[in-house]
Amino acid sequence: MDDAAPAISFDRHGPVAPRSPVLLSVPHAGRDYPPALIDALGVPFDQLLPLEDRHVDSLALLARRAETLFVARRPRAWIDLNRGEHERDPAVDLGADAKSQPGGSSKLRGGLGLVPRRASGATLLWRRRFSGEEVAARIAADHRPYHAALAAALRSARDAFGRAVLLDIHSMPPIEAPDPARIVIGDRFGRSASAPTVALVESVIRSHGVRFALNSPYAGGHILDTHGNPTRGIDAIQIEIDRTLYLDANLDQPGAGLAATAGLLRSIISAVADEITALPRAAE
Repeated sequence: MDDAAPAISFDRHGPVAPRSPVLLSVPHAGRDYPPALIDALGVPFDQLLPLEDRHVDSLALLARRAETLFVARRPRAWIDLNRGEHERDPAVDLGADAKSQPGGSSKLRGGLGLVPRRASGATLLWRRRFSGEEVAARIAADHRPYHAALAAALRSARDAFGRAVLLDIHSMPPIEAPDPARIVIGDRFGRSASAPTVALVESVIRSHGVRFALNSPYAGGHILDTHGNPTRGIDAIQIEIDRTLYLDANLDQPGAGLAATAGLLRSIISAVADEITALPRAAE
């Protein structure tokens, strides 16, 4: 089936057997806020919104053609698909085992673990800690199915085309700097994607006249670590897009730049797919 295929907590757009070597993932644009999450809020609801990659799913859907695209429905505030299952924060999660992660990751220490404790600033989001059972249920229902479906699709694409490339699509607030990057490419400092593929993405962005950076300040996270394995024919690249490129002046709804930014993303997808399909397959 080539239409949106609903799952419990994410949508798959495109066929189960990918028709392109490029797959797309949008893990942070979910806007399906469960009542249990709203009930636990200790701040006004709008303080959750900075956690969203606001409407970047609209951008990916506009850019997509034959590619298989995964879009999370659940919001990042419920569970962050770009964090590992072990990145559980004792400040908000009674099931977290601080001894198993001494020090924790910088994201976890900063309040952006598997269940975030803050969105922007230091204000705590929740009026209570979640039980270990609650968080385990989110992992089982939302986190694992997304990653399992993504992994299966990437294997299928690699088997069909010889290589597969995951483009993990995110958005970012404007970087406060003179002449800032408007797009940040992440490849886990060369670990999640081959250098030629990253260079190709860079060349496409450069041809559109958009300033970009590599791995600074965003190098990618759990999705790239889990699914990117260039030695086994699967590259994974994170693409962070400045929200001012495609949202309105309030950074709330799709704006006048949506079509042009989707065109840039489409150019990246097409260039990567064309590069893979143009290469001869090695003998089995």
